[in-house]
Amino acid sequence: MKTVLKELIAKNKEEEKIYTTSRQAEIDSPKTGDDRRTFLKKTALGGMALTSLVGLSMEDTLAQTTSKVNRFSAPSDLKITDMRYALTNVMGGTAIIRIDTNQGIYGLGEVRDAADVRYALFLKSRILGENPCNVEKIFKTIKQFGGPARQAGGVCAVEMALWDLCGKAYNVPAWQLLGGRYRDKIRMYADTPEASSPEEQKKLIEFRMKDQGYTWLKMDVSITELKGKPGTVVNGKFWEDARGNLAQWGDQANSMSYANTMHPFTQIQITEKGLEELASIVENVRSMVGYEVPISTDHYGHFDLNNGIRLAKALDKYRLAWFEDMVPWQYTEQWKTITTAIETPTTTGEDIYLLKDFKPLIHERAVDIIHPDLASSGGLLETKRIGDYAEEFGVAMAMHQAGTPVSFMASVHCAAATQNFLALEHHSVDLPWWESLVKTVGGFKMIDKGFATVPLTAPGLGIELNEDVLKEHLHPRDKSYFKSTDEWNERRSHDRTYS
Repeated sequence: MKTVLKELIAKNKEEEKIYTTSRQAEIDSPKTGDDRRTFLKKTALGGMALTSLVGLSMEDTLAQTTSKVNRFSAPSDLKITDMRYALTNVMGGTAIIRIDTNQGIYGLGEVRDAADVRYALFLKSRILGENPCNVEKIFKTIKQFGGPARQAGGVCAVEMALWDLCGKAYNVPAWQLLGGRYRDKIRMYADTPEASSPEEQKKLIEFRMKDQGYTWLKMDVSITELKGKPGTVVNGKFWEDARGNLAQWGDQANSMSYANTMHPFTQIQITEKGLEELASIVENVRSMVGYEVPISTDHYGHFDLNNGIRLAKALDKYRLAWFEDMVPWQYTEQWKTITTAIETPTTTGEDIYLLKDFKPLIHERAVDIIHPDLASSGGLLETKRIGDYAEEFGVAMAMHQAGTPVSFMASVHCAAATQNFLALEHHSVDLPWWESLVKTVGGFKMIDKGFATVPLTAPGLGIELNEDVLKEHLHPRDKSYFKSTDEWNERRSHDRTYS
């Protein structure tokens, strides 16, 4: 017993030395924010020598080694005291929320790209006074206020922030709270926008592959590329906007616009000439990239499954990684028809909220890959559950992400903890200031050669806000920056969903 205990003492002293050194380095680092530095000083773990414990029973040893330890925080006494936000200039206005507590630690979450921050503020009165470490309990209370796509933004933002808080309270990374990790780095795919010419497209691709080291790309194969090319589209003119565009993100106020009309209801068709034009675009990109790098595709336009199948068959020979969102996710039977008819894998899911609406697609094997966005699907735990459920049916999971580094890092933790994960999207490759919106705890490199780093020791999501940079990139319509939101403190309804 004494030999074992001596070994335990030696190991403990070495670990204590390493931990103390790393903690002090973070305190001394000029990159560490004042709030974080104060928090580290206040919550320093109290070490104690174990050499005096030789001769004690194992039970007494355990009692002694825990009796004088100052906990990293007091998780059981944590209470939510506030929720505030800052509206960033990412994706036309993406809000980061901050949930504060009575112990001075806070959690960061994000309302899905370009969604209204009021989706989150509405929930403030329902979480005040709650212990943020009761993540699942709070989630089950507020999930009724989420819906498909950006309507889920508030619920998911809160869930992210709770895991960040919980990780900080217990001093462990979020992935550890999800059950552990399968990988130390996360493969990413770089979204590559349409270019005005093949030469410009080549520059975008080379920047991603050669300069930044991405090993997976995604491109749009859109009928908007056929603008001004006669004989390529049937019935397109009827749906064009004032500028002659088939604007997929067009007039939001007009419920009958092209943008707001589901794919089966436009009766737009692509001619053989149109298919040849789109195939030539893909062939050009494939020739630049080669066949070692997967190329995913998206944003084809609003047309029915018949034209989707025709397009897919014209492109099957280029061995694309997947066809994404060819028809709305709600049409399980149509997805199954498409998937059965073509060779290239299919995927959908970025607008699906909660596991229950993924189940029909998974049960029917209507798609080959599910593609949730953690900022819409229900947050970290629900997305891991979605991935785990799909794995039981032999369905892989990729992840959509088009927001700030907050939802990005939340996705990294979830991807690390999910076995059937393929790749995570990065939508802001061309924003030079994007990574600088946050600082990583301990200084790890957030993105390295096309892979995201899984923080192995940093608590919570592993990031803190870089306030100076964030203030430079607030959206022009709201520069308030974490102002008081007391007007959202009062609950004004009874939320029970049954009688």
